[in-house]
Amino acid sequence: MVGITSYGAYIPRYRLNRKTIFAAMGWFNSATAGVARGEKAVANYDEDSITMAVAAALDCLKGCSRDKIGGFSLSSTTVPYLERQNAAICAAALALRTDIRTADFGASLKSGTTALIAACDAVRSRDIENFLVCAADSRQGKPGSSMEHTFGDGAAAFIVGRDDVIAELKGSYSTSNDIIDYRRTQEDRFIRGWEERWIRDEGYGKIIPEAISGLLQKYDLQIRDLAKVVISCPVGGALKGICKKLGIEPAQIQDNLINSVGDTGSALSLMMLVAALEEAKAGEKILLVGYGNGSDALFFEVTDQIEKARDRMGIKGHMDQKAELNNYAKYLVYRDLIPVDTGIRGEEAPPIRMSLLHREGNTLTALCGSRCTVCGTPQYPKQRVCINPDCGAIDQMEDYYFYEKIGRIKSFTGDSLAFSIDPPAMYGLIDFDEGGRLYLDITDCDLAALKVGTYVKMNLRRRYADKKRGIYAYFWKAVPTYEKNE
Repeated sequence: MVGITSYGAYIPRYRLNRKTIFAAMGWFNSATAGVARGEKAVANYDEDSITMAVAAALDCLKGCSRDKIGGFSLSSTTVPYLERQNAAICAAALALRTDIRTADFGASLKSGTTALIAACDAVRSRDIENFLVCAADSRQGKPGSSMEHTFGDGAAAFIVGRDDVIAELKGSYSTSNDIIDYRRTQEDRFIRGWEERWIRDEGYGKIIPEAISGLLQKYDLQIRDLAKVVISCPVGGALKGICKKLGIEPAQIQDNLINSVGDTGSALSLMMLVAALEEAKAGEKILLVGYGNGSDALFFEVTDQIEKARDRMGIKGHMDQKAELNNYAKYLVYRDLIPVDTGIRGEEAPPIRMSLLHREGNTLTALCGSRCTVCGTPQYPKQRVCINPDCGAIDQMEDYYFYEKIGRIKSFTGDSLAFSIDPPAMYGLIDFDEGGRLYLDITDCDLAALKVGTYVKMNLRRRYADKKRGIYAYFWKAVPTYEKNE
């Protein structure tokens, strides 16, 4: 049996009401009033596809052994690097084994479903025991466009394996079609789209039904056999037409998250699948359909192991933790779409010593410290001599990862002098419940809401971007986790 053994998801904290966008840009394009409904998820200034993928993977890895992961893939059309493997950055941050297969999937919105099929094939061949699949996107439409309204940010992750499968892959069917709908070259910053009716009728309206019909015929299925149909189609009119054409009942259709999160690109289909699995029951059949220059259709059957995967944040948990971003100009600054005066402190960016980053290894990428094997005291960074005054053992250390630990704020500062894209800069001392203390930046919160004793979790973030030298630096920050404080 090959299929999904665990799932996870990530949705950024900030939500931007589409009416806020229209209030700022509707004067330029009044036609966007038709899409100015609901809200979309917006990545913080220190987030990108890599950080979101790692966050989703951490959710997916709850209760799972990282040492058993033999493969990792990242699907995205918005990776920061075109020539440096983004999947390898994620794998290092997650402290996965080094003897694993890593791969980037991109250039298509169906890269998420394609990567999921590839992972299942690798596991089925027994070449790899467990494969971690992540998809994340943070696409940008031009200000004033309908795409600016509809695009949202998010990520999803799945572990594919043979043991304790919660959703068995029964089969798949794929099509390829070089339709010109959405596109972006290496020189483009914004997504380009062809005429909307063309995309709706010739794209979604024809390609998706072809893939679904092909799968149904291949496996002798009827549409009524499916409890849920997950279709990566953010266009409401096209989705209605597909359902009518194939006889899909409204109760079968999985919510496409457009009104609450937005079109998350290559991550959309997988995020919808996470939402479907959160409500799934043993024996139910789920159809997953990805779209992008063709289509992938995958057919899963839920097993009785599904109840063991209910402790994830998933889609539900992230929906409940959100904050409104009610300032359109702030959104533009987060996206680096308008220049701002960063001041003298913000202009200075010391060069990143890449050789040092490499030598420090997982100390920086995976927040790896050490723990004394004599007294059990955790410490960061790695030490040869135990800092416990009652111990002092020498060279009796083992690796200890802080990134998956929960801590509490010991002290904190809101600094209005230090440069920050989202002032004031917040940082403080974090005491971990299992021992150890770190000095970290604090993000995804308001200064007024911070308190000593607030629980925090670790989250990989983009520390800064050295665009002059083409380097993105990542490190871990503390994010308040209010559910434990309550």
